[in-house]
Amino acid sequence: MKPGYLKISGDAEVRRLTLARPDVRNAFDAELITQMTSALRELAAEPNLRTLVIAAEGQTFCAGADFHWMGGLKKAGLNANIEDSRRLFDLFLALYSFPCPTIARVQGGAFGGGAGLVACCDFVVMAEGAVISFSEVKIGLVPAMISPFVIRKIGEGRAREVFLTGTQISGQRALEIGLANRVVPAAALDAAVEEYTDALSRGGPQALRVTKQLLREVPGMPLDKAEEFTSRGIAEQRMSDEGQEGMAAFLEKRKPNWMS
Repeated sequence: MKPGYLKISGDAEVRRLTLARPDVRNAFDAELITQMTSALRELAAEPNLRTLVIAAEGQTFCAGADFHWMGGLKKAGLNANIEDSRRLFDLFLALYSFPCPTIARVQGGAFGGGAGLVACCDFVVMAEGAVISFSEVKIGLVPAMISPFVIRKIGEGRAREVFLTGTQISGQRALEIGLANRVVPAAALDAAVEEYTDALSRGGPQALRVTKQLLREVPGMPLDKAEEFTSRGIAEQRMSDEGQEGMAAFLEKRKPNWMS
C-alpha cells in the first residue's frame, strides 16, 4: 500500500476515513480506489462501529478522477477499461452498502466521482462556499458509475438537470435537491459532523443497521415481497435483546444500555 493515500482515525464507535492526496485534490487513481474499497470492507467488519465519517485533507474534498491516470487507460484496451470501471463501481457500492450510517464532510468541492462519494453517504455536511458538480459531460465523459447511486439519492428528474448541464451545485441548491443535509461555515464542519454522530449514538446499533438495510432494499421491492421482508425485520428486532432493552428503558424512563 502506498503511504499517504488514506488515513483512518477515531475510536471503536466512530471512525474517520480521510482521503490524503491533497496535492492532486484527492483525485482517484487505481491505487486510491483499491485502498479505499479495501478500507471500507475492513471497517464494515468492525463489530462495535456505529458511524463512519468520510473526510479529506486540503482545500478540496475530491476532484474526481486523476486525468493523468485516466488518460493512460486508452492504451489498455476496452476489456481492461471495463474491468477498471467495475472496480470504481465496487468502491461506490461498498460505501452505499456500508452497514453503519455514513457522513460526508465536504469542503471546497466534490466533482465527478467525488460527487459520487457524496451521493453514496447517508448524511452530507457541506462547508459554505463548497460546491458539488457532476461535470463529466463538460470534458466529454459520462457519469456512468455514479449514476445508480445519484439517481437513488435525488431522483431521475433532478439527476437529468445535474448530469446533463454539469453545472456547479451550491450548498443551498444541494440542500434543495436532497444532496446535502446541512451547510455550515467551514470552521463549524467538525461540530456539525459531531452533532450527527451524537444523534446516531442514541439509536440501537443493530436497529441502525437494519434500518439501513430497509432503506437500501425496500424501494425496489414489489409490495408482496416488501410485506414479508418488513414483517420479518420488525419481528426479529423486537424479539432481540436490543429491542427488548430499548422498550424496557423507555418504560423505566432510563437510558438504554448502549448509551451508558
